Amino acid sequence: MKSLLRNRKFILLMSCFWALAKHTTGKQVYIYDTTIITGASRISEYLPLLKGKKVAVTANQTSLVANTHLVDTLKSLGVQITKIFALEHGFRGDIQAGEHIKNGKDTKTGIPIVSLYGSNKKPKPEVLKDVEIILFDIQDVGARFYTYISSLHYIMESAAEQHKTLIVLDRPNPNGFYVDGPVLDLKYKSFVGMHPVPVVHGMTIGEYAQMINGEGWLSGKIKCNLQVITCLNYDHKDYYCLPVKPSPNLPNMDAVYLYPSICFFEGTTVSVGRGTDMPFQCIGMPGFKNGNFSFIPKSVNAAKNPPHKDITCVGYDLRGAGKIIQHEKKLNLTWLIDMYNYCPDRTLFFENTNMFNLLAGNTILKEQIKNFVPEEIIRGSWQKELKEFKEKRKKYLLYDDFE
Repeated sequence: MKSLLRNRKFILLMSCFWALAKHTTGKQVYIYDTTIITGASRISEYLPLLKGKKVAVTANQTSLVANTHLVDTLKSLGVQITKIFALEHGFRGDIQAGEHIKNGKDTKTGIPIVSLYGSNKKPKPEVLKDVEIILFDIQDVGARFYTYISSLHYIMESAAEQHKTLIVLDRPNPNGFYVDGPVLDLKYKSFVGMHPVPVVHGMTIGEYAQMINGEGWLSGKIKCNLQVITCLNYDHKDYYCLPVKPSPNLPNMDAVYLYPSICFFEGTTVSVGRGTDMPFQCIGMPGFKNGNFSFIPKSVNAAKNPPHKDITCVGYDLRGAGKIIQHEKKLNLTWLIDMYNYCPDRTLFFENTNMFNLLAGNTILKEQIKNFVPEEIIRGSWQKELKEFKEKRKKYLLYDDFE
């Protein structure tokens, strides 16, 4: 134990969960590794590339340089920003998942905002006419179904087709310390999974952009003119605590760590706590008999019509369980298996949509759960493709790996 305590990574881990469990004016205080310097903070590396150019900025509330938004920082430095691209959750990050995002103007700067979510996921040629460089600065959470990497794909594709340069300002992956889950079968390609990668890919968004380019995943195998401004003092052994919540329903680090494991429930009758003050930190459903915790989803700004709204859900309180993911460095399937096994009516567990299969990236996982396949057998079915992906991944890493 003494040797562990001397380990910097272990100290960072414990600081994320315990030293940081204090509150100021009712809000959780995040303590993160200030020695890590994000790509956005390395202004001297990319400002010369922007001078005299017409720039489109892909950004949201996570796009900060110190405590100042990237757009405001660039404006103060004389960069000509012609437009802002807004992804899922909007430019300010206050829109619930799946909600339509409208074009508009940034109220602070007056810069036009173009929505790249909904029916218009890919920048059209006319949108890029007054753009020479696209700057991409979005905090990802390292899960295949978190849609920012799908948006990255479409932006790269449009940039390649229209001969524009894309500069990615890299940020650490808070789930970048492991790789796990089934690799997506391209038959189940969708906006919540576009590439043959596992659920947890263990790559920063800059590394992932390099993989999209290098593996020829853009239409017609075209290549984007890509530059990545890397982070300093980061590697994949780090437990990076996010200073800003990446989306409305991932309000803290527990939710970020649990998200890859419990997002599968979004394709089932199980609530993941949307409409409560602990989204992605609890699971439950009406009539569940095996749980020890209950909650009632309500209509809130981050989830206006959550599953089982105003109905008591019984299940499990997972607050604090993020440390299980960090310790085991793998997806947790126990919760999924347990909720199915003890569901009051298993015929209603999986929704009458294809969402669960899109999240899993195949039909196999659903059938395994329905047929009570043991967890170790389920995990074993991933290993061949997972091993192949890990080898492929090595080609694109920009930082020391966790292995």
